[in-house]
Amino acid sequence: MKENRSLTGIIAVALIIGVSAYLIAIQGNYTMGHGMGQHQNDLAIYYTFKAVLASVNAFLLIVLSSIYWKVYRDTELEFSLGLVIFSVALLMYSIVSNPLLVSVAGYRASGLGPFAMLPDLFTCIASFTLLYISR
Repeated sequence: MKENRSLTGIIAVALIIGVSAYLIAIQGNYTMGHGMGQHQNDLAIYYTFKAVLASVNAFLLIVLSSIYWKVYRDTELEFSLGLVIFSVALLMYSIVSNPLLVSVAGYRASGLGPFAMLPDLFTCIASFTLLYISR
Protein backbone atom coordinates (compact mmCIF):
# COMPACT_ATOMS: atom_id res chain seq x y z
CA MET A 1 0.00 0.00 0.00
CA LYS A 2 2.82 2.39 0.90
CA GLU A 3 4.54 1.65 -2.43
CA ASN A 4 1.35 2.57 -4.33
CA ARG A 5 1.14 5.91 -2.50
CA SER A 6 4.81 6.52 -3.21
CA LEU A 7 4.36 5.76 -6.91
CA THR A 8 1.23 7.92 -7.04
CA GLY A 9 3.20 10.79 -5.46
CA ILE A 10 6.01 10.40 -7.97
CA ILE A 11 3.54 10.43 -10.86
CA ALA A 12 1.80 13.50 -9.43
CA VAL A 13 5.09 15.40 -9.08
CA ALA A 14 6.12 14.34 -12.61
CA LEU A 15 2.81 15.68 -13.93
CA ILE A 16 3.30 18.99 -12.09
CA ILE A 17 6.84 19.28 -13.48
CA GLY A 18 5.59 18.52 -16.99
CA VAL A 19 2.86 21.16 -16.81
CA SER A 20 5.31 23.69 -15.34
CA ALA A 21 7.85 23.00 -18.08
CA TYR A 22 5.10 23.39 -20.68
CA LEU A 23 4.02 26.74 -19.27
CA ILE A 24 7.62 27.97 -19.19
CA ALA A 25 8.36 26.65 -22.68
CA ILE A 26 5.35 28.24 -24.37
CA GLN A 27 6.56 31.62 -23.14
CA GLY A 28 10.05 31.01 -24.56
CA ASN A 29 11.40 31.84 -27.98
CA TYR A 30 12.39 28.56 -29.64
CA THR A 31 12.81 29.73 -33.19
CA MET A 32 15.59 29.71 -35.73
CA GLY A 33 14.84 33.15 -37.07
CA HIS A 34 12.09 35.37 -38.29
CA GLY A 35 9.98 34.92 -41.37
CA MET A 36 10.13 31.14 -41.50
CA GLY A 37 6.35 30.66 -41.36
CA GLN A 38 5.08 27.15 -40.67
CA HIS A 39 8.61 25.79 -40.16
CA GLN A 40 9.04 28.21 -37.27
CA ASN A 41 5.76 27.04 -35.67
CA ASP A 42 6.74 23.38 -36.08
CA LEU A 43 10.06 24.02 -34.34
CA ALA A 44 8.33 25.82 -31.48
CA ILE A 45 6.01 22.84 -30.95
CA TYR A 46 8.93 20.41 -31.16
CA TYR A 47 11.05 22.29 -28.62
CA THR A 48 8.10 22.81 -26.28
CA PHE A 49 7.40 19.09 -26.07
CA LYS A 50 11.12 18.30 -25.90
CA ALA A 51 11.37 20.63 -22.89
CA VAL A 52 8.42 18.89 -21.20
CA LEU A 53 9.78 15.40 -21.82
CA ALA A 54 13.33 16.30 -20.77
CA SER A 55 12.06 17.92 -17.55
CA VAL A 56 9.89 14.95 -16.59
CA ASN A 57 12.73 12.60 -17.55
CA ALA A 58 15.17 14.50 -15.33
CA PHE A 59 12.83 14.22 -12.35
CA LEU A 60 12.30 10.48 -12.87
CA LEU A 61 16.04 9.93 -13.22
CA ILE A 62 16.67 11.82 -9.98
CA VAL A 63 14.24 9.46 -8.25
CA LEU A 64 15.90 6.42 -9.86
CA SER A 65 19.40 7.63 -9.00
CA SER A 66 18.46 8.08 -5.36
CA ILE A 67 16.93 4.58 -5.24
CA TYR A 68 20.03 3.06 -6.86
CA TRP A 69 22.29 5.01 -4.48
CA LYS A 70 20.41 3.61 -1.46
CA VAL A 71 20.76 0.10 -2.88
CA TYR A 72 24.49 0.64 -3.46
CA ARG A 73 25.01 1.92 0.11
CA ASP A 74 23.24 -1.16 1.48
CA THR A 75 24.91 -3.76 -0.75
CA GLU A 76 28.15 -2.14 -1.99
CA LEU A 77 27.87 -4.24 -5.14
CA GLU A 78 29.70 -3.10 -8.27
CA PHE A 79 26.54 -3.68 -10.31
CA SER A 80 24.61 -1.25 -8.10
CA LEU A 81 27.33 1.36 -8.52
CA GLY A 82 27.09 0.84 -12.28
CA LEU A 83 23.35 1.53 -12.08
CA VAL A 84 24.06 4.74 -10.16
CA ILE A 85 26.58 5.90 -12.78
CA PHE A 86 24.24 4.90 -15.60
CA SER A 87 21.25 6.75 -14.17
CA VAL A 88 23.34 9.86 -13.39
CA ALA A 89 24.72 9.86 -16.96
CA LEU A 90 21.18 9.67 -18.33
CA LEU A 91 20.15 12.43 -15.91
CA MET A 92 22.93 14.65 -17.23
CA TYR A 93 21.84 13.85 -20.77
CA SER A 94 18.29 14.85 -19.92
CA ILE A 95 19.41 18.10 -18.32
CA VAL A 96 21.78 19.27 -21.07
CA SER A 97 19.40 18.31 -23.88
CA ASN A 98 16.55 20.31 -22.35
CA PRO A 99 15.77 23.37 -24.50
CA LEU A 100 14.92 25.34 -21.35
CA LEU A 101 18.52 25.02 -20.09
CA VAL A 102 19.97 25.79 -23.51
CA SER A 103 17.93 29.00 -23.76
CA VAL A 104 18.77 30.03 -20.17
CA ALA A 105 22.46 29.64 -21.06
CA GLY A 106 21.98 32.24 -23.81
CA TYR A 107 21.72 29.99 -26.85
CA ARG A 108 18.72 29.46 -29.04
CA ALA A 109 17.09 26.12 -28.41
CA SER A 110 17.51 25.27 -32.08
CA GLY A 111 21.10 26.50 -32.26
CA LEU A 112 24.14 24.38 -31.67
CA GLY A 113 26.34 25.95 -29.05
CA PRO A 114 28.20 23.73 -26.58
CA PHE A 115 25.06 21.74 -25.82
CA ALA A 116 25.08 20.02 -29.22
CA MET A 117 27.65 17.40 -28.19
CA LEU A 118 27.02 17.09 -24.44
CA PRO A 119 23.93 14.84 -24.67
CA ASP A 120 25.86 12.38 -26.83
CA LEU A 121 28.76 12.44 -24.36
CA PHE A 122 26.45 11.41 -21.52
CA THR A 123 24.81 8.73 -23.67
CA CYS A 124 28.30 7.36 -24.37
CA ILE A 125 29.10 7.28 -20.63
CA ALA A 126 25.85 5.45 -19.94
CA SER A 127 26.51 2.94 -22.73
CA PHE A 128 30.05 2.23 -21.53
CA THR A 129 28.73 1.75 -18.00
CA LEU A 130 26.15 -0.78 -19.19
CA LEU A 131 28.80 -2.57 -21.21
CA TYR A 132 31.15 -2.70 -18.22
CA ILE A 133 28.59 -4.03 -15.73
CA SER A 134 27.27 -6.55 -18.27
CA ARG A 135 30.65 -8.25 -18.77
